[in-house]
Amino acid sequence: MDRIHITDVEAALNHWRARCPPGADAALAPEVAALAEVYGQLVYFRRDEADAQHLPPAALTAWLAWYAHTPDAPCIAICSTAQGDAVCKGCGRTEDEVQHWPAMSPFAKRAVWRRIAQEGTAWRFNRYAERAHDASPVSGRAHTGRAA
Repeated sequence: MDRIHITDVEAALNHWRARCPPGADAALAPEVAALAEVYGQLVYFRRDEADAQHLPPAALTAWLAWYAHTPDAPCIAICSTAQGDAVCKGCGRTEDEVQHWPAMSPFAKRAVWRRIAQEGTAWRFNRYAERAHDASPVSGRAHTGRAA
């Protein structure tokens, strides 16, 4: 089941708020309104994730449009899985995640991103944090291409 974490809903909401600020009439952009409804329900029901299949179509479309503007792979071009490591020292993904990354859904990719950011043990978060940061407009992420 594809899930969207509340932090990703919040990031998408903030993206759209910055991109489409309210006008003089204080009306919210459709993307902001759709994502705000999902965010509000998650907070109200004290849930961390929403089932992507049950999101209103406008919220899912807004989330996917935000996702399309985020860096795809956490790769920093230092891949230790090629040398036999089960987990890449550079990006923190498992060998299986590195190999299957192109076929993974956006929801699965974001779950991996969340996990490796929380763990914070990969070189992208310590030794090469500046390199990862400089490669992307989004702090803490690198490699803005869509390659594995």
